[in-house]
Amino acid sequence: MASNLRAIFYLLLLSLLTIDTVTSAKYKQDEKIVLYVNKVGPYYNPQETYHYYSLAVCVPEKIEHRSLTLGEVLDGDRMAVSLYDIQFNKSVPHAELCTLVLTANDIAKLQEAVEDLYYFEFVFDDLLMRGFVGHLEEGAFLPHNHRTYLWTHLHFSFGYSGQEVVEANVSTIGATAYSLDDTEPPVKVTFTYSVSWSKSLRSYHDRNKELKVFFPKSMEIHWLSVINSVVLVCLLLGFVTIILMRVLHNDFARYNVSDDDPDDLRDQDNYGWKIISTDVFRFPQNKGLLSSIIGVGTQFITLSLAIILMALLGLFNVHRHHAMNSTSILLYALTSFIAGLVSTNFYRKINGESWVWNIILTSSLFAFPFFLTWSTVNSVAWYHGSTQALPFTTIILIMFMWLIVGFPLTILGGILGKNVSGGFDAPCRSKNIAREIPPSPWYHSTLVHMAVGGFLPFSSISVELYYIFATVWGREVYTLYGIVFIVFLILISVTACISVALTYFRLSAEDYRWWWHSILTAGSTGLFVFAYAFFYYYKRSHMYGTLQTVEYFGYTILICYVFFLMLSTVSFFASLTFVRYMYRNLKAD
Repeated sequence: MASNLRAIFYLLLLSLLTIDTVTSAKYKQDEKIVLYVNKVGPYYNPQETYHYYSLAVCVPEKIEHRSLTLGEVLDGDRMAVSLYDIQFNKSVPHAELCTLVLTANDIAKLQEAVEDLYYFEFVFDDLLMRGFVGHLEEGAFLPHNHRTYLWTHLHFSFGYSGQEVVEANVSTIGATAYSLDDTEPPVKVTFTYSVSWSKSLRSYHDRNKELKVFFPKSMEIHWLSVINSVVLVCLLLGFVTIILMRVLHNDFARYNVSDDDPDDLRDQDNYGWKIISTDVFRFPQNKGLLSSIIGVGTQFITLSLAIILMALLGLFNVHRHHAMNSTSILLYALTSFIAGLVSTNFYRKINGESWVWNIILTSSLFAFPFFLTWSTVNSVAWYHGSTQALPFTTIILIMFMWLIVGFPLTILGGILGKNVSGGFDAPCRSKNIAREIPPSPWYHSTLVHMAVGGFLPFSSISVELYYIFATVWGREVYTLYGIVFIVFLILISVTACISVALTYFRLSAEDYRWWWHSILTAGSTGLFVFAYAFFYYYKRSHMYGTLQTVEYFGYTILICYVFFLMLSTVSFFASLTFVRYMYRNLKAD
């Protein structure tokens, strides 16, 4: 049994780590090379893809699919062998692919595809080729001209260096489009193609570069906005640090008085954060949930840094998403150890007893919402017949990843965290009876602090959010990972800074319930990100349709949830460090 589990584990790792291992293929003269058809979908709905053979096109009598990696399946790929007869270094001036009889239903589907700007994707020797299914012609107001045309001829141009294919492109230049409006079904349509080969100076190693010509090229560098953000953040951090240190210096001078000082000075400690010293380290309610949040938040901070650093080192292929998809799943499973370690370690420090349930809560705090969201999105994709719906075997593989790698590592980290946990190290003792909290003004309420604590971190990344959304939910190609790394550090710094300031204001109001307050204030940044997601969807993107809407908002909610977990963790540890510093430097009575 153990050997079988070990074999499955190795297969899982192999399926994830070999996603981009492509060996150089050398071909002989006139040797046939298989061209795979992959998927089609609306240009402005990146995540809405369907199998190429779902359209009325030339389909083999028996469809043969290519075996795919986990990352390719997650990216919606469904490669199948095509009818195109392409041989290495053999040009074809004109060849007939097939003749189809299009029914009224077929023509209606093709017209809808052309109107929605459907594009197709082919794969030739692991090189991507893209083109549009048809051509939409619109013009004039009265009378309005609306005509749809189908491309029935494709021209393939390939470049070779020695015995290797280094370039691949498909185009409709010089071809005459077939009108879908002036036909009475059923109608016969003949599909043709041509092939040309030429020598290329491009090396095999560089053949994947500049393959995104069909989509917009990499976005222009926006260092100016980043430099502006860095300057503003540095000023903010400087001002807050100077003000807080000056205020704390005055507080210490007022509170740390000796018996020889006048009575009017010794009576000044009857208000402020000093008088709650016996309550400020009183452990909060819902210890398990609090510990799980900071455990999973630490996991995602580590995961985000790992992905950004791997991108900086060039370990991700930016031309295809499947590498990042599968690698992110593997990293999430492996970093589950950190979640269990941090969560259980802190849970035991604050005198938590049900550490087993704490581990279970930690392991399901993100996995369970993710499963619910994915189930909804996958069901909608399956209903629409999209290739974004995962096959049953892929679902089983991902479940095994969590059951065999993620969940056991969470347990292992939890056990280690329990065993190495020590005391909480509180500078002040807590009394048995809690002090009554005085009423506070409206500007010290949790909602106001959430608005301030969420808006400032959001404002520091608002410019970069557009580019990230345009990459994840659009057609842009993002390669400026250095900027992402800088903005990520800015986000962490602003979150910690504003958390410390708001915690000080709350303690000065003699409210010692700072534990959950620090979680909610900075975690509310996720709400601002979600509000921006609404704005982006309706004002900046061209996405539409039920499938794309459900997938966009479903996964956006998960992204905002991750923001909440990460930033609430940063906020909590920053506040904890600050509170310990305050009361450690307070003179004991």
